[in-house]
Amino acid sequence: MNALVFATNNAHKTTEVRGLLAPQYEILNLTDIGCLVDIPETGTSFAENASLKSSYVSEHFKLDCFADDSGLEVEALNNEPGIFSARYSGSRGDELNLTYLLSKMAGINNRKARFKTVISLLLKGENYIFEGVINGQLRTEPVGSSGFGYDPIFEPEGYTQTFAEMTMAEKNRISHRAIAMQKLIEFLKARD
Repeated sequence: MNALVFATNNAHKTTEVRGLLAPQYEILNLTDIGCLVDIPETGTSFAENASLKSSYVSEHFKLDCFADDSGLEVEALNNEPGIFSARYSGSRGDELNLTYLLSKMAGINNRKARFKTVISLLLKGENYIFEGVINGQLRTEPVGSSGFGYDPIFEPEGYTQTFAEMTMAEKNRISHRAIAMQKLIEFLKARD
């Protein structure tokens, strides 16, 4: 089994990705390799932030690695929170960020939004970029107890449930991360 480092400390993301890449790859996260640094995300785009994270691991740990940067883009808010999704309220707390976004959306009828993931795969010194996007709309209040982040208010196009109402398996079939990961998986399989 091949091992790949996923440059994250987020247990939810790690679980999602392990499910997508098993059994071909053993996915290690930052904790697994002893990287306790909060890698700075100082880029101005999802691709830049993902590349900063994968480059850090490759440089300091000499391991092949992939990293993602994901976020929610809300049409009525000029694509905010975007790259600031994880700390939109000034906090890294999911509930605070979600509440802050809902307060900014109060009274706004245009609820169109999209989740975007960009993955940077650093393999033997080469950087490969994969992107996944899923369109949908925001609910006016949270529904569901699964998932994390903005999942309780995001209803993907063509569905009547939020991400937080779906099982992990259901979400993994259609999410922005799943779309980007599928591109990564196809790329890795073509190389094997």
